[in-house]
Amino acid sequence: MIDFQNVTKLLGGKSILDNASFRINQGERVGMVGPNGAGKTTVFSMILGELPPDKGEILIPERLRIGILRQQIDLSDKQEDVLSYVAATGELPLIQARLAEVERALETDPANRQLLDEFGHLQTTYEHLGGYDSGHRAEAALAGLGFDEDVFHKPLNSFSGGWQMRASMARVLLSEPDILLLDEPSNYLDIPAVEWLQRRLRVYTGTLLLISHDRFLLNSLTNVTLEINGGKATRYSGSYSKYVVERETRSALAEAARKNTEKRRDKLKENIERFRYKASKAAQVQMWIKMLDKIETEELPEQLHFQGRIRIPEPPRCGAEVCAVENVSHSYDGARFVFRDVSFGINNGDKLGIVGYNGMGKTTLLRIIAGTLAPTSGRARLGHNVVIGYQAQEFAELLPAEEAAYDVVKHAAPGDTPPSRIREILGAFGFSGDDAMKQCKVLSGGEKIRLCFARIFVNPPNLLILDEPTTHLDIAAREALQDALVNYKGTVCFVSHDLEFIRGTATSILEMRHDRVKRFFGGFDYYKEKLAEEEAANAPASSNQQNRASSSASSASSNSSASSGSAAQSQPQTAGKDRRREKAAKRNALLPEKRRIERGLAKCEKIIEDAENEKAEIDKQLMEATPQTDFAALQKRRKALDYDIAEATVEWERLASEHEDFMKKYNEED
Repeated sequence: MIDFQNVTKLLGGKSILDNASFRINQGERVGMVGPNGAGKTTVFSMILGELPPDKGEILIPERLRIGILRQQIDLSDKQEDVLSYVAATGELPLIQARLAEVERALETDPANRQLLDEFGHLQTTYEHLGGYDSGHRAEAALAGLGFDEDVFHKPLNSFSGGWQMRASMARVLLSEPDILLLDEPSNYLDIPAVEWLQRRLRVYTGTLLLISHDRFLLNSLTNVTLEINGGKATRYSGSYSKYVVERETRSALAEAARKNTEKRRDKLKENIERFRYKASKAAQVQMWIKMLDKIETEELPEQLHFQGRIRIPEPPRCGAEVCAVENVSHSYDGARFVFRDVSFGINNGDKLGIVGYNGMGKTTLLRIIAGTLAPTSGRARLGHNVVIGYQAQEFAELLPAEEAAYDVVKHAAPGDTPPSRIREILGAFGFSGDDAMKQCKVLSGGEKIRLCFARIFVNPPNLLILDEPTTHLDIAAREALQDALVNYKGTVCFVSHDLEFIRGTATSILEMRHDRVKRFFGGFDYYKEKLAEEEAANAPASSNQQNRASSSASSASSNSSASSGSAAQSQPQTAGKDRRREKAAKRNALLPEKRRIERGLAKCEKIIEDAENEKAEIDKQLMEATPQTDFAALQKRRKALDYDIAEATVEWERLASEHEDFMKKYNEED
C-alpha cells in the first residue's frame, strides 16, 4: 500500500533516509520508533506528499483517504463550535453543501429527473458515511476525550492548544480514513483519554501508522515496528516489546559476527607477518593481503537512545510518616474550588501515582505538598527530617539558556560540594565529559529533563515530587527513569499520563474525580480491578430485578418439572451426554489447527537447533584456520545462519503466542 523504493532524503544536511526501502501493507498497524530528531515526522510528511524525496520513489495508490494528526496544530481561526467541527469529517461537509444546493434547485424544478437522481445518490452516500448520526458519534468521541457536555457548543478557538488537539483527534478518528497517521497522539491526553483512544483504535480497520513514546499504545495497537535511525528504515515483525527483543538479538548477532571478523583479520595479519619474508610463501602472502583488503567490518546497529543508567543517590533517613494531607481545599478565585476536604497520608517508601482527568487539580495538589502553593484551607504536614525534591512540569523550559549544565547543578548544590561530586551527579544522568559543559539552549527536551533531575539530586531528597517527569523523554529514557524510581529507597509522589510508567512505578494510586478523591492501596492494575468491581456493584437496579425475575421463573419451571416423574428426571442425563458429545466434536474440529501450530513450533526449533550446530562447526573452523581455509565462504554462511536463526526465532515467538491463545480456546471445550 505504501512503498518506499530506494528513497533518500536530506534535511539541513542531515540524512533522514539514505537509499531506504520498506513497504507498509494494507491493514497493518505500524509503530514508528527511533530517537528524537531521527526523522519520523518527516516520513509522515513524505507520505502526505508535502516533502518530495531527493532520490527514489514513494508509491501510494490513488484515491486513498489519508487522515493525519500532527504534533502541533493551529486552530486559532476556527470560530465554529467544537461539536460542529468534530462532526464535519471527511467528505460530509461537501456532501451537505451539495445536498442543500440540489434541494434548493428542486424547489423550482421538482420534476427534474437528473436532480432527483443526484439527490438520492447524495443521500445514500451521506448515510453510508454516517452523516445522519455524525452528531451522536462526535458527542461520544468528545466525551471519551474528556470534554464536558456543557462545552460542546463553545467556539473551538476559545480552547487551549491541548484541548484543540483533542478535538482534532476526535475529528480525524471519526473520518475513518483508509490510512491513519498519528504523530504522538497521547501528548495532551490524561490516562482515561489514552485508554479511550486505545479502545477506539483497536476497532479501526484501516492502515495505522503510529509515532509514539507511549509503550501502552505501541504494545496494544501495533503488529509491525518500523525503526527510523541514522538514515535507515528497518522493519521488525511484532509490537514494541517484541521489537526490543529482536533488536537486541540482532545486535548480539552482529557483535558476535564483528568479533569473529576481527579474529579472522588478526589471524590473516599474523600469517602475513610470519611468512612475509619467505620466498616460498610469497604467493600465499599476496593472497592473504587481498583477502584482508576484502574483509568487511560488520556493521552494528546504531544506538537509539540515551544509554546511561539513571543512578539516584541514597536518600537521607526520615520518619515513617512522610506527609499528611489534612482536610485540604483549594480555590484560585475564591468561588470555584478545584477540590475540597482532601485527606490522605504518604508513608516512607510509598510510590504514589496520582491519576484523573485534566482539570481535577493533580498539579495543584502536588504544589501544595511541595510547599510552593498555600491551600485555601487545611494543610499538608511534613514528617520528621523530610527533604523535598520537586520537579514542576514546566521547569525544564525555564532553564537559563546561556548556562552550562555543570553550572545549573553547581548553583543548586550545597556550598561545600566538591567539583568531583557535581561531575559524578551529572554523569549519573547522562552528562559525562564534555557534555557537562553543554549550554541549556542546545539541550534536547530529554536532556533538559535529565538535567533537572541532576539538579534535584545534588542535594538528595527523601520525598520526590514529580509532575509529568516523562515529558520529552524517549522510550529508553522513560524505562531508565522507571527502573531508577522503582529501586529508589525514598518516597515518590508523581503525576504522569504515561500508563506504562505508572503501571511499572506506582505501588498505590490516588484517583481524583469531580465527586471524590480516593486512595487505592495497590498498583495501577489493582486500581483498575477495583474500578471494575465498583462499576459492577453500581449496575442499574433493573438488571438485578431482571435477574431475580429470571431466577424465580427458573425456580418455578424446576418445580413444575419435578412433578412430571421419572421421564423428566432422565432429561438432564440425556442433555449432559449431548453436551459432552458436542464438546468432543468441537475439540476434534480444533485438532487440525492445534497440530498445525505445534508442527510450526517444532519446525522453528529444528531450524534454530540445526543452525546453531552449524554455526558452532563454522566457529571451530575459523578458530583452527589454515592458509587454505575459505574465510569468505565460511563468514558468508555464518551470516546467513544468523539471519535464519533470527527469522525462526521471530516466527517461533509468533506461533508460541498463537499457541497460548489457541489453548485457552481449546481447553474451554474440556
